[in-house]
Amino acid sequence: MTPARSTRDSQDADDLDVEEALALVKEDGASAPEGRSVPAPALETERTGRRSTHAHHKATSWPEARVVAERAARSVPRQAPVSVPLDASLGLVLAAPLTALTDLPSFDTSAMDGWAVAGPGPWEVREDGVLAGHAEPEALTDGEAVRIATGARIPPDVTAVLRSEHGRIDDKGRLHATRDVVHAQDIRPRGQECRRGDRLLPVGVLVTPAVLGLAAAAGYDTLAAVPRPRVEVLVLGDELLTEGLPQEGLIRDALGPMLPPWLRALGAEVVAVRRLGDDAKALHKAISGSDADLIVTTGGTAAGPVDHVHPTLHRIGAELLVDGVKVRPGHPMLLARTKEKQYLVGLPGNPLAAVSGLLTLAEPLLRTLAGRTAPEPYTLPLQDAVHGHPYDTRLVPVVLRADRAVPLHYNGPAMLRGIAASDALGVVPPGGARAGQELELLDLPWATAGIDVCFT
Repeated sequence: MTPARSTRDSQDADDLDVEEALALVKEDGASAPEGRSVPAPALETERTGRRSTHAHHKATSWPEARVVAERAARSVPRQAPVSVPLDASLGLVLAAPLTALTDLPSFDTSAMDGWAVAGPGPWEVREDGVLAGHAEPEALTDGEAVRIATGARIPPDVTAVLRSEHGRIDDKGRLHATRDVVHAQDIRPRGQECRRGDRLLPVGVLVTPAVLGLAAAAGYDTLAAVPRPRVEVLVLGDELLTEGLPQEGLIRDALGPMLPPWLRALGAEVVAVRRLGDDAKALHKAISGSDADLIVTTGGTAAGPVDHVHPTLHRIGAELLVDGVKVRPGHPMLLARTKEKQYLVGLPGNPLAAVSGLLTLAEPLLRTLAGRTAPEPYTLPLQDAVHGHPYDTRLVPVVLRADRAVPLHYNGPAMLRGIAASDALGVVPPGGARAGQELELLDLPWATAGIDVCFT
């Protein structure tokens, strides 16, 4: 078997040649690096099997492509909320306000280990103690004290809780305070945090571990949440291996293992991962028969002999919303409406180019479908200069060090070494960015939330 990808994502090959691309804007017509000539954008020959680059002007700008994807998701009617057990709610978005079902705390409790005391000291100490989880203890009378644990219910008529380190027992067994006792000290009164019926969190809040804790404390067993958008991944390419070392022109499939957890991190439920090879009929059947909210394809978005995504979309009457994006890597990505309530994101086959497409088109679409709010944009100054493309945005892996974004090497479209070590992607404007220049950053989901949060 011979690989068929030589022309599949040939447009992404341009992303490797930044210096060659820069030559396009040289007014003196100097030759490209290493003596290679640079074809004018409108003169790409058909013999390469590539889509003619005269269509480049039809590509959508990177910022606009993200807006289009978000707008497309907003046109889909919001799905009815679902009731989800707490242990399955992590990463979902609240579809109803979180309202306290009880007072918190629901009774007066001790905030410290020590003694519950009544009246002024010294105090006679009861032999029994009060532990958390026990029924209401007997009332104290003035001059009495009882050992009490953190979280235990306060007995009636208690004046305060005396911390263990603030009391001493004399040789007659009486308790003395080593510092002044203030009325109600170290007692958490009923309803200190909230009263039954108080609104704790509004609609639209992302369910984090802390939200789960609050919901449980407030009396919830289930949460009303926005359902996860359902995603089906179609991996294309005859040259892909699912195990072992690359051999005889075959390469390992990096996207099949990478995309599902990444999509889950973006709020999706991945319902299937299907490997179709370069089979136009299989692709048509898979897209036509899918009931997912979003179909994600890998590779086949250019116009080579085995690039079947565009012809298939045309055959089923899909509406192309984005057909190419002015971004490197990942220029030949696309977004289409395949059914009234279904979309398809076509990712390039090169791994880092696919990541670019994922964050450009799939992220805003899935975020909106899942009810998540858009992250606040932020910038950091670059530690080192980054070359730019003459007219396209570049997405470059960076690590965050103190108050600087440090660009990483190994950022070609077929490479994952850089992104695997990165915290974010830097959004490099056309023309590049100089050292010290503020650069917009796209956080990777796990960089801020933690792997356990993102990959459930």
